Amino acid sequence: MPGRKVVVTGASGNVGTALLRRLAQEADVEVHGISRRPPADAPPYRGVRWTPVELGRAGAEEVLRTAFEGADAVVHLAWLIQPSRDERALYRTNVAGSAQVFGAAVKAGVPHLVHMSSVGAYSPGSKDRRVDESWPVDGVRTSFYSRHKAAVEHMLNKFESDLLITRVRPGLVLQADAGAEIRDYFLGSLVPKALFRHRIPVLPIPRDLVLQFVHADDVADGVARVLSRRPHGGVNLVADPVITPRALAEVLGGRHVAVPPKLLRSVASASWGLRLQPTPPGWIDLALKSPLLDASRARDELGWQPKYDAQEALQAIVRGIGEGREVPASPPLGS
Repeated sequence: MPGRKVVVTGASGNVGTALLRRLAQEADVEVHGISRRPPADAPPYRGVRWTPVELGRAGAEEVLRTAFEGADAVVHLAWLIQPSRDERALYRTNVAGSAQVFGAAVKAGVPHLVHMSSVGAYSPGSKDRRVDESWPVDGVRTSFYSRHKAAVEHMLNKFESDLLITRVRPGLVLQADAGAEIRDYFLGSLVPKALFRHRIPVLPIPRDLVLQFVHADDVADGVARVLSRRPHGGVNLVADPVITPRALAEVLGGRHVAVPPKLLRSVASASWGLRLQPTPPGWIDLALKSPLLDASRARDELGWQPKYDAQEALQAIVRGIGEGREVPASPPLGS
């Protein structure tokens, strides 16, 4: 019997690498990877057929349509976070590029589209309760990442009559092998990786900076279950426990010192403006305003159960940053 063909955009990135590892366990799945250029011939990329294409360029939709022919599903992971100073370039890949993916899927007759959205797509919410997939997806206005994620969510509505669409919305996705990538994306050279190999004595962040994490391998397992069961609509993926500033400081080996949100944002804005680090202040707004997610649907309908709790996922990324670990691919299109 022929296997199921699953095409994955951004297949050489953080989540993509984890998904290739997970789909390798499915004997009936044939994976076709989409990336800006083919990755190194090493596990988990070996044996995967690759189509190199830059999603934001003109004509990408036709290349994608050819790659999507005969696919049982398309998993859209490709996403750019940097260069944060060139929002037009980010929009061209993240939003316009996503439109080309969706259009190509319709033209190729793909029956199931899995879009990797994010907690960042959701509208602001309180940190004292969890929200399910019915929470509005209008984003946090001051974050380009959130605006783009929300824009793509709304764009997907136009394709609902042509495709079965699952919108996977994870918390912050971590794994040790993404250490170098996460540091480069968010910390840059301002924070040396050696710092993460030692105790960080003080963590000055606001009390309300409460976050949810999930390991990349658990997100990959969730996507594999989505491909099998094909639920319609949103699916939140987060692991417990919720990580408070105190818990974050403990993992880093120090203590939490509360600072006003405006102070942290001002420091982020000034250091970003001076090009000392690559993270614009909108990321602070997103961390403070994004809601806490309820992952009951994934557990109840997909039988999804995280292998790693949120603290273990956090410990993995701290270890990965300290060791400078990275996925074994050439630079990805994004994820």
